Amino acid sequence: MATAVRISEELVDEAKKYGRIDHRSLAGQIEHWARMGKCAEENPDLPYYLIKEILIGLDELDQGEKTEYTFG
Repeated sequence: MATAVRISEELVDEAKKYGRIDHRSLAGQIEHWARMGKCAEENPDLPYYLIKEILIGLDELDQGEKTEYTFG
């Protein structure tokens, strides 16, 4: 369910710029930032790159892209 939210024009401009780089829509970029920010607040000791890798891994699992990890 979509909900209209008022945000600053500055944030919209930044989201458009970063969205073009990663080929995301405006809404997609803002959702990405919100998801990353939520994870960062819930896990303050984790660096950005690790949070990003975890989210990529979770998305891959959701898409059925899984391989067994072999230790050693």
